[in-house]
Amino acid sequence: MRATEFITESSEICPHCGKNPCECEHVDEGENWSKHNNKRVGGMSKKSVASYRRSHPGSKIQTAVTTKPSKLKKGSKAAKRRKSFCARMKGMKKSRTSAKTARDPNSNINKSLRRWNCESIEQMQELLMLAEQMVAKARKEKL
Repeated sequence: MRATEFITESSEICPHCGKNPCECEHVDEGENWSKHNNKRVGGMSKKSVASYRRSHPGSKIQTAVTTKPSKLKKGSKAAKRRKSFCARMKGMKKSRTSAKTARDPNSNINKSLRRWNCESIEQMQELLMLAEQMVAKARKEKL
């Protein structure tokens, strides 16, 4: 059966707007939660999380902890979530991304690390330079 035959046989109307289901914008299987996340800032926005929860009842998804670490109480639920996320994503960045992606400030993983206030690329580069300097210094002392 062709798609056009299916459409002409269907005489149902949308319960939301009263139009033909093919003409209406409502989706039966759930809301398009990704349309609320058009900025692509490294995670889901509050709107997209709310939309996702509506279309997936019982979901425990939450937005990012964007509070600066200095403002979080030590050992609080948010601080623990942030610490856990940062540790998990740093491991992912190390083992599952290419060197090019790891250095790219516009890659999704780096955007999310910045949004969660994990170490930025600049901080990582500084740490690498310090480590290289320390290694070079240690080699000179051995000679």
